[in-house]
Amino acid sequence: MALLPTGSFTNIPWTTTLQGVGQDARERLWSRILKELSRQAKEPLTHLAVNEGIPLHKAGGEAEENVLRSPSGLRTFYGDFGPTSTSTEGPSQQDFDSTLWVSTKQNGIFQTWAPRWTMFSRGNVKEKARLLDMGDTVKGGNQDEKWAVDLYAGIGYFVFSYARLGLRVLCWEINPWSVEGLRRGARANGWSVRIVQGDDLTLPEEEILSGEEQIIVFLESNEEALRRIQSLQAQGTARDVRHINCGFLPTSEPTWRHTWDMSASSSETRLHLHENVGANDTETRRSKIQHIFDGWGEDTGRAAEVEHVELVKTFAPGVWHCVFDVRVYNI
Repeated sequence: MALLPTGSFTNIPWTTTLQGVGQDARERLWSRILKELSRQAKEPLTHLAVNEGIPLHKAGGEAEENVLRSPSGLRTFYGDFGPTSTSTEGPSQQDFDSTLWVSTKQNGIFQTWAPRWTMFSRGNVKEKARLLDMGDTVKGGNQDEKWAVDLYAGIGYFVFSYARLGLRVLCWEINPWSVEGLRRGARANGWSVRIVQGDDLTLPEEEILSGEEQIIVFLESNEEALRRIQSLQAQGTARDVRHINCGFLPTSEPTWRHTWDMSASSSETRLHLHENVGANDTETRRSKIQHIFDGWGEDTGRAAEVEHVELVKTFAPGVWHCVFDVRVYNI
């Protein structure tokens, strides 16, 4: 698939040219563009679309927030991208099978997604690489007992970096299309994966983990994550959590208290808290986050330090997508 930048074909002379020709001529044009682009691609390109920003609200003029981050503004030009709608109960296996799935490779890791149904943020490649460079944070202890948690798993953006480091990963995601992309991507990279959904969500946590899969994905709200993790920790599992990822914009703050509690049984955990922050406000926000965690650490024998602020990419003029690395440790 060729995914062109936002705004492609919306300016003169494209608009006047396209208005003056029929559908057959347009099809020939799109086919020719794909043919020319294929000369530089590793594989023939069969589909053409134009990327657009992820809308804040659901399609159709509804005021409800687009919490699934569905790319409803995607403009498709050539090729079959699959069904445009699914049942109210969510996508079926037939929907998955009839949808276009594409893959790319970043940092030597495959990622897979359905362009009609899930976003792909190529700008996160630097943050994925940064996590891969944190091998020193997973040294020591029993390798089979080291864990990471991703509370906004998506298609596995950061999940796969933790898996590459050798950690077992507990994930939460509410978009079934993202979960299916994560499953396919994990398989492509050679990692075992279990999707926990439907009736399986009522199973005891120890039974869910009994298969020893490296990646376990709960298709449910991350509001359930703390309860599940504390249940596992009470049974002696997932007590050594090395990393917790909170990759939600514009802010992941609603999950921060839970990350503090999830890390209670670990001697040292690194939290990666994603935020959109004004370009001149990063140090102010850093101090605020430090103050929040200092309050939680009082009289607990634990402490936290905002040890790094990573500027991932510009989100909008004057706004940075930042990651605040918070090291939580025993005193």
